[in-house]
Amino acid sequence: MSESRTEEFHVNGEELLAKVKEIIHEGNIRRVIIKDKDGKVLIEFPLTFGVVGFVLAPTLAAVGAIAALITEATVVVEKEA
Repeated sequence: MSESRTEEFHVNGEELLAKVKEIIHEGNIRRVIIKDKDGKVLIEFPLTFGVVGFVLAPTLAAVGAIAALITEATVVVEKEA
């Protein structure tokens, strides 16, 4: 079983969607979790190799909606080790 590592990024609501798109384009991503400033998970989605474009569109729309409603967020990224 392959290992993974996590990274956390603290962003404001305006930066959230851009940060998630940047993370997705980096590759090696297994999962993305977005939490509010109190640590409550707002959305969590897995990313598998080959998931691009229109498949991610609904998820990115949801991230955009969340970004409009919050002032601060933590993006937790699980990457392949």
